[in-house]
Amino acid sequence: MSSSSSLRWVDRSNVRFDREDPYLRIQSVTVFVRDQDRSLSFYRDRLGFRVFQDHRFDPGERWVAVGPPDGTTLLALISPKPDSEGYERIGRSREIVFLTDDVVAKFKAWSERGVCFHHAPVTPAWGGTFTSFEDVDGNQFALVGFDEVSREIEAQRRAIAEELEAERRTAQELEIAKQVQARLFPQRSPAVDTMDYAGLCLQAHQVGGDYYDFLDVGHQRLGAIIGDVSGKGIGAALLMANLQANIRSQPALAFEAPERLLQSVNQLFYQSSSDSAYATLIFAGYDGSTRRLRYANCGHLPALVLRHDGTVELLKSTCTVLGLFREWDCVLEERVLDPGDTLVLYSDGVTESISEAGQEFGEERLLQSALRHREMASDALLRSIVEDVQRFSAPQQHDDITLVVAKCK
Repeated sequence: MSSSSSLRWVDRSNVRFDREDPYLRIQSVTVFVRDQDRSLSFYRDRLGFRVFQDHRFDPGERWVAVGPPDGTTLLALISPKPDSEGYERIGRSREIVFLTDDVVAKFKAWSERGVCFHHAPVTPAWGGTFTSFEDVDGNQFALVGFDEVSREIEAQRRAIAEELEAERRTAQELEIAKQVQARLFPQRSPAVDTMDYAGLCLQAHQVGGDYYDFLDVGHQRLGAIIGDVSGKGIGAALLMANLQANIRSQPALAFEAPERLLQSVNQLFYQSSSDSAYATLIFAGYDGSTRRLRYANCGHLPALVLRHDGTVELLKSTCTVLGLFREWDCVLEERVLDPGDTLVLYSDGVTESISEAGQEFGEERLLQSALRHREMASDALLRSIVEDVQRFSAPQQHDDITLVVAKCK
């Protein structure tokens, strides 16, 4: 029996997480039959049971388990050898009881499928409703129902329906949140004659905490931003929206006084988020007329500058993360981007993407991917890097993948 099949048989609703008592329930009841295929047809086709296991061991040894759709207790259909003790017990099972919330409906449905009942449903002295039937080998079963059971099952149905409706509403709300967050990313690219650039965010879930933006400050100047808010899901998405609003509300400071902009953003983020919330961020202000790049790396991964002569430069942290400290100092550094140089900003969802073998994509693979595709236009270069990450990684994406690529013309 495979481990995956065994796990499928665990009724998770009754598992105790506190481990106070070992897990225990009835797994199966043995029913001796002459021909497993014939019996299998009866339980599957006439009673509508599911086949939970059909395993062949050595030649002539087979273990078949069937049960009602809920699968909480199974019938093991065993076909014993003619000279065995079990062979004498074929057709002698008498004490197995099936419980339903509607005996009459089951009686009618199974009768139409050819099940042989001993009598129509009756109400005995002990209450409830009762009938009995046989399988193809003469094993007898009781089919019973109680008003209390019917009420309990109906209550469970209502609870399940309410849970499904809550899940549907949650999924709908998350889809709306996803659409809203998608509109927070840049909807247009400000024109800069000496720069070809593009950005992309592939979210691991409906919403996430990665952020990229392009600030249009006019006069051939561009502010490129990439950030990563701590946490995941709705909480991170709300913090990301807060961070973006703080930055976009002060675009005039982006070039005149970027350090004041980031100090203001830090203060607002610090005041409006929890003590443990923070964001890493790179702000890169590019002046197309002078090709000058002024940047602040606030605890983010180092940006890559692929120089036209084949050298590579890392733009490492210049200051700490945003939002953790009330007193925060911004340090700016400056570079000149020559024609043919390429700037790559990325989130940790790129470098920390995991393969099925458990390896990280890493900074070196990112660098080699960027160098391999560097002759492409920015949008094609960006998408080629993402494709390399996806080919390397396991099918399940665990973190947002965010990239900004800028190429100097």
